[in-house]
Amino acid sequence: MNSFGNLYRLTSFGESHGPGIGGVIDGCPAGIVLDMAFIQHELDRRKPGQSKLTTPRKEEDEVQFLSGIYEGKTTGTPIGFIVWNKNQHSSDYDNMKQVYRPSHADYTYQTKYGIRDPRGGGRSSARETISRCVAGAIAKLCLQQKGISFQAYTSEVGPIKLEGTYSDYDLSKTEQTDVRCPDPVKAKQMEALIAEVKSDGDTIGGVITCIIQGVPAGLGEPAFGKLHAALGQAMLSINAAKGFEYGDGFEAGLYRGSEHNDSFCSKDGHIRTKTNYSGGIQGGISNGETIYFHVAFKSVATILQEQQTVDQEGIETTLKAKGRHDPCVLPRAVPIVEAMAAMTILDYYLLQQTRESF
Repeated sequence: MNSFGNLYRLTSFGESHGPGIGGVIDGCPAGIVLDMAFIQHELDRRKPGQSKLTTPRKEEDEVQFLSGIYEGKTTGTPIGFIVWNKNQHSSDYDNMKQVYRPSHADYTYQTKYGIRDPRGGGRSSARETISRCVAGAIAKLCLQQKGISFQAYTSEVGPIKLEGTYSDYDLSKTEQTDVRCPDPVKAKQMEALIAEVKSDGDTIGGVITCIIQGVPAGLGEPAFGKLHAALGQAMLSINAAKGFEYGDGFEAGLYRGSEHNDSFCSKDGHIRTKTNYSGGIQGGISNGETIYFHVAFKSVATILQEQQTVDQEGIETTLKAKGRHDPCVLPRAVPIVEAMAAMTILDYYLLQQTRESF
């Protein structure tokens, strides 16, 4: 289960402290001009060391393409790529080899496989998301030609939350703050909280909101391939993701149908909805309106405080982590959310094309 997608399909490989992280992309349409600067920019948005809010570890994360590209365009054949790991401190994990870190995948990996890589979590490390950002960047380039765009942003850190909806903010300001929040005032509060948590050797979680615009009506494969279900699977496959809701989500349960139904209307010769409580998806199929959803992320499990745990023999012990770790995953998770959304939408766009060709 190291592959994602149906027609546009990514298979990723690598561990955080191995030689590198890479992937193979199948099903990318031929003739797509690959803007290498854009792809590298997407990787740069997730790499460590961007600001005081992230781990100080320095990784250039430069992608090297191995196949599937000729004269700057995709050929329709598998696209192979790799990003070499160059700044591992494996010794930081020496004291963790025989113990299970609280809320990590150490115990579950050991139980499932009978062996685990304790260096940075191995395959369970968030460094694996490098491959997703590369494949997501290429998906974005494909979908740009169809007028489809993606914008994710941090909407909540701990108790600090944006009160408005996506339409209340200038989302072009998202990248102007270290926490990737479009509200400058709230962003400063979020950043101050993350700094405080970091100074305590602790971590904090929150919520990322994603907006997808320009998606045509008709994408989605009911009954078991509904578009919102596919987006939910994509988001919940990201490290530290704990919850997903689209449209009004859980808030929808507070209203009567007379208050919450999206009424149809005619606008500029097209059928539209007057409101968008559905989040751009009805019956598992896109309706042409803006798609929006929220992803909840837990606090990073590695904290620089002493914790109670057990070793592999079940003997109680204490553990204090070493090394360079993020106090909050949200700033670096924003581009990952966009990447997974882009791969999902491109995959379902291609699936819809197979229907329309008959």
